[in-house]
Amino acid sequence: MQNKGLVKFFAILFALVSIYQLSFTFVANGIKKDAKAFAEQKLAEIKKKAAPGQPLPELNELEVQYLDSLKKVEVFSLGFADYNYEDVSNKQINKGLDLEGGINVILQISVKDVLKGLSSDSKNAVFNKALDNAAKIQKGNESYLDAFFRAFDEAAAGTSTKLASPDVFANKNLSDEINFKMTDDQVKKVIRRKVDESVDSAFGVLRKRIDKFGVTQPNIAKLGQTGRILVELPGAKDVDRIKKLLQSTAQLEFWETYRADEMSIFLETANQALKTSEVVAEPVEKTGVNDSIKAMLGNKSKDSVAKNTSDLGPLKSKLTIGGGPVLGTVASKDTAKVGEYLRRAEIRNLLPADKRFAKFVWSKANVAVDAKTKQESQTFELYALKGNKDNVAPLSGGVIIDARDTFDQLGKPAVSMQMNGQGAKTWEELTGKAYTDKGFIAIVLDNVVYSAPGVSSGPIAGGRSEISGNFDVAETKDLANVLRAGKLPAAAEIVQSEVVGPSLGQKAIDAGTTSSIVGLVLVCLWMMFYYGRAGLYANIALFVNLLFLFGILASLGAVLTLPGIAGIVLTLGTAVDANIIIYERAKEELRDGKSLADAVKTSYGWKGAMRSIIDANVTHVLTGAILFIFGTGPIQGFATTLLIGIFTSLFTSIFIARIFIDKDVDANKKLAFTTNLTKNWFTGFNFDFIGIKKYSYIFSTLVVIVSCVSFYFNGLDEGVDFVGGRTFQVKFEKPVEASIVAEELTKEFGTTVEAKVFGDEDQLKITTKYKIKEESTDTDREVNEKLFKVLGKYYPGTTYDQFINTYDGKKVGVLQASKVGAAISADIKTNSFWAVIGAMLIVGLYLIISFRKWQYSLGALAAVVHDVIFVLGVYSLGYKYAPFHMEMDQHFIAAILTVIGYSMNDTVIVFDRIREFLAGNRKGHFKDVVNASINTTLSRTLNTSLTMIMVLLIMFIFGGESIRGFIFAMLIGIIIGTYSSLFIATPVLVDTMKQSDIDEIEKRHFTDQQ
Repeated sequence: MQNKGLVKFFAILFALVSIYQLSFTFVANGIKKDAKAFAEQKLAEIKKKAAPGQPLPELNELEVQYLDSLKKVEVFSLGFADYNYEDVSNKQINKGLDLEGGINVILQISVKDVLKGLSSDSKNAVFNKALDNAAKIQKGNESYLDAFFRAFDEAAAGTSTKLASPDVFANKNLSDEINFKMTDDQVKKVIRRKVDESVDSAFGVLRKRIDKFGVTQPNIAKLGQTGRILVELPGAKDVDRIKKLLQSTAQLEFWETYRADEMSIFLETANQALKTSEVVAEPVEKTGVNDSIKAMLGNKSKDSVAKNTSDLGPLKSKLTIGGGPVLGTVASKDTAKVGEYLRRAEIRNLLPADKRFAKFVWSKANVAVDAKTKQESQTFELYALKGNKDNVAPLSGGVIIDARDTFDQLGKPAVSMQMNGQGAKTWEELTGKAYTDKGFIAIVLDNVVYSAPGVSSGPIAGGRSEISGNFDVAETKDLANVLRAGKLPAAAEIVQSEVVGPSLGQKAIDAGTTSSIVGLVLVCLWMMFYYGRAGLYANIALFVNLLFLFGILASLGAVLTLPGIAGIVLTLGTAVDANIIIYERAKEELRDGKSLADAVKTSYGWKGAMRSIIDANVTHVLTGAILFIFGTGPIQGFATTLLIGIFTSLFTSIFIARIFIDKDVDANKKLAFTTNLTKNWFTGFNFDFIGIKKYSYIFSTLVVIVSCVSFYFNGLDEGVDFVGGRTFQVKFEKPVEASIVAEELTKEFGTTVEAKVFGDEDQLKITTKYKIKEESTDTDREVNEKLFKVLGKYYPGTTYDQFINTYDGKKVGVLQASKVGAAISADIKTNSFWAVIGAMLIVGLYLIISFRKWQYSLGALAAVVHDVIFVLGVYSLGYKYAPFHMEMDQHFIAAILTVIGYSMNDTVIVFDRIREFLAGNRKGHFKDVVNASINTTLSRTLNTSLTMIMVLLIMFIFGGESIRGFIFAMLIGIIIGTYSSLFIATPVLVDTMKQSDIDEIEKRHFTDQQ
């Protein structure tokens, strides 16, 4: 090997750099352990000193406080450089949420809201029709903005309306950038930029909120130009709180309110009008709720919210009349109906002229717990704000320059706010007017009234205000955080989310570690058993490869996920592939009588093994790159480790192992690349693969037909990634009957709910599509509450928070939850389709370029299509009966793409030998030459496949339930891929080769054997 010294230099340099990069991970892990120990000790001390009922800090909060205190403190020194904890944490390998536990969400910034804002809430009919139609015609993977432009073009056809119309985007707000003379294409460029600016603004606001939330190493990233933002919060536990924090637009407004006595005549008139159009249900007596609601409302009326009488009328039967700024109180179940009444045009027409712009809004929920039944009930207060024609509040949250969580005069949690100069002036005018009129000022956040205080001591100067109400300490902290960070430019909807408990994360780490160690040991033992001392050199190269791989992951700041660990374990199999190809070629050269030095030189040459190695790995890189581009989250982690592993494997296999082999050559040591037991394996093999092609065609045709029939009758088990929905991994205290749980949940949700055993008999995977098109936090909480309502009986003494939220040491309840919205599932499905098609086409194009004949590409593609259909068929036939989940999801698509890469790998090895034999002096008919090519590469084909099957089998057994279906797809794919490379790809190549080409080949190779 030339430049041996240079190779050694770079190998040592890479090793030292890798160790340097990995040192930060070891240091950071040690500090995290210290932080956890400190937090546990601190919490124990606080508990001892705490008064009864005093709120206690979360363990995670104390950990964050400890780590924050070390941010600028030196914690690691290498002599030539000192590092504080912030430096160390930025350089470590981070664990993904499936390993760490925590919450992951993808937020979709509402482009519809942004467009409304840019148009100054235009009332133009064409514009609003386009807004409504955009969501309906939006295709998978198409942005809402592109769909809006298409919808606008259709709606505006035949009209004079255009994007630059004065009542659309050529308005006062955009006058500096858009004028009515501009074309639609010119306006579209401006609007695209404005939408991007809004997403950037939302990104900045969310980052500020998250930075103050109190989790270690939060991650927030924009997802391309989709208007989506990824938020990862490792260690976060309170699901409802975090979703509320992220989705709140923080639209703070201050409104004057009407008093109850000012609206009483309208309410009575509306009630009388509704009597003629509504039928009031007979009274239904409810127990346990009356007393608690009466107590909360101060027994203002004998007619409680929970006890209606038909003679009161539709409105008054649901509305308990209030006082002051509160028009009345309504039970949670009746708010939708009352709201619908008050929105009706004929009811609003009953408003007096001076109140025609009245805006009806609800308060924050008031919760009461029945002392006997312990059941919760919620009520909401109804307010009427003094609206105006433009629906603009007299004072908005834009004037807030600071906000702090505090306590009010009664010692209850509250939020104090400080306004800027202009805000202080308006606030003084507003409070002065309220004092004179004996009115009230409602403090409204995201269209919810948090409080509506009166002004009893004259105008309030200085711009200071306070929000008080039914809060706990965590809520005031979050509210102050949200107000300081500023408002979002548009609504942020959670279109995808995942919650992983810390105990589940630890279980995943244990499973990944076990599968990695067992896989590594088996591969090393096999290489030593089959190749002897040469196998030992391959193992050394393998360990160096792992060092390089982890070093690069650390230097890139990569996030290690469970599929990422699967990628590393797969790398163990692929890392020895190049060694196997080289060693098998060396054995052939030695059998042909060459010296060890010449055999090694030829094997490492371009005409030896290098061409096959490069071709095979290029196909891997292409499929891995497509997987990285189209994948998200953990799948990108899998693709990252796979791609890095390919390059590190090539370097270590080609250069590191050869250093030791060359040392044996120079020392004149015997190196046979085999052992006494395996030296004759697969030698002299002479099977007629081409001769039995009709049988392989018949078998494969039957497989394809059976698969297609199964697709038609059984279909595929499409996971929520493809169809949208929510899934919950729920652990019970003892085994339960899945069908009974599914039946109970279906009855509660009013739509089909699936419940399947997931791993152990006491664990279920529950899936529902209930209200999946609704993205609000209220809907998410409703789903959680319904789940707890049904399953709570299996957990005596467990509260809602204990059941839903995650915490250290959690053993039962919801261990993992995920949600995929309808819009993002359509994108995932589209991306998956194009990823598979694109991978096959790109690899096929590469083979045409490499082999210079389309027949090679067609043979390889035929084998790959056969493999994909076979795997899909197995999943279609088996998903109803398999003891593990066989869902079509992103993990499955990652497995399919991996199968495409490895199927191509085996095929390329055979095709390279065919090309070599056809270009050389191999004698015989065309079919004889092809058969010889397959037989002489059989050892390397089976060996490379065997190492892959070995590590996949280990991962299937030890890797954990969450990736078992993913691994099974690859396992089946590798096995069938080995078959197709021998029995499908090569026969197709032979059958499609032109007769003139065959004649020309045989003219060069045929020898008359008389």
